[in-house]
Amino acid sequence: MAVTLEHPKPDDRTRVNGDLSARAAAEAYTGGVCFKLGPPTLIGAELEWLSAYGATPPARPLSAPRPPLTVLADALGPHAPRSITPDSPALALPGGSRVTVEPGGQIELSSAPYPSAAELCARLRADHDRLRDLLAARSIRLITAAADPERRPRRLLRLPRYRAMERYFAGIGPFGKLMMCNTAATQVSVDTGADRAELTARWRALYTVGPALLAAFACSPALRGAPVGNWASQRMRTWLRLDNARTRPPAADWADPVAGYARWALDAPLLCVRRPTPAREAGECEWNAPPGATFADWISGALDDEIGRRPDSDDLDYHLTTLFPPVRASGHLEVRYVDAQPGNGWAVVVQVFEALMSTPAAVADAVSAAEPTAERWLDAARHGLADPDLRASAVAVLEAAAAHTPATASRIHAAIRRCRAGTAPGDEESDERT
Repeated sequence: MAVTLEHPKPDDRTRVNGDLSARAAAEAYTGGVCFKLGPPTLIGAELEWLSAYGATPPARPLSAPRPPLTVLADALGPHAPRSITPDSPALALPGGSRVTVEPGGQIELSSAPYPSAAELCARLRADHDRLRDLLAARSIRLITAAADPERRPRRLLRLPRYRAMERYFAGIGPFGKLMMCNTAATQVSVDTGADRAELTARWRALYTVGPALLAAFACSPALRGAPVGNWASQRMRTWLRLDNARTRPPAADWADPVAGYARWALDAPLLCVRRPTPAREAGECEWNAPPGATFADWISGALDDEIGRRPDSDDLDYHLTTLFPPVRASGHLEVRYVDAQPGNGWAVVVQVFEALMSTPAAVADAVSAAEPTAERWLDAARHGLADPDLRASAVAVLEAAAAHTPATASRIHAAIRRCRAGTAPGDEESDERT
């Protein structure tokens, strides 16, 4: 699950002398930036892989070490992200995807948006093949696992954002560094909707189906360094246990998701505050935020002594990238609750969300299918398809998706059969084509 996302530049009309004038202005700004209205026509995806360097035994590919950043930068060349090569042109791959690197060396492809899942999947497959070849030339291998069962979490990126993040999460529990360094996800992004009514319906549907689809695609039972316990999705466990104020918004209580999301974002604790002054000594986290302070506190002037200035819209844009809810509003809606899938199994996830969001009728059917398990996030991560109610919801949601799939639904029907049997994703879905 990405922690490196960048938001689009804001509309300067929401600035007041470079600063946010008051909480009301900040809430209005947040709603406008996070929820862009327009006909829902596009779909995108972000795919993450764990990575390994050198010889990787087939039975234990993650027993190999993480790739050194210098080797990774050399392998990616002009496609290297600026997080590892500051002067890189950071060119997209031929299919339009951009490469990013997560703190623990996970490698991510972020697609361009496309009008259909079929085109999106074709472009991502081509870019994955190109990425795999670039890395293989420097003995780096992509590993399709949602959680690392072998290696201790180790942060490779030394940027101040991640130093501050690691320190912040370490004060809460063990899950922050595990999330940052040892997990990988399949993310799908869809448009918000043409108007507030459609936006609200799509938002509600993506949250309602969350536990059912989390269970349907859970495939990370082992994570080294996690506290003892049996979980179907150790990856999602890290997010749900990480920091409730940042990862578990009370979305079910929001009659208006735009207003609710904006209020929640401003009341979320500051994870870090960007500062231009470099660290004065090794290991210093110069971007640390005042403990317990929220963005709303910063706006109000309560942090004037600690930070020395009031925030502007660039600061708010950055704060929004440090929030990690199951569905994140980033101008579009990012679905962040699905594990990285075996092989090409991510394609069925893309197809399912395209189908469920394809029409207002499909959205309504998705909600109806998943409503009995709508709030059972922890149960879904812990038990997955072993829970009979979640298994029934998973099957019902996938059947709704199959009913609204315009093209062949062979992938979805394979997933339905698997879910009925109560088994985790595997190779039976990964080699079919959309």
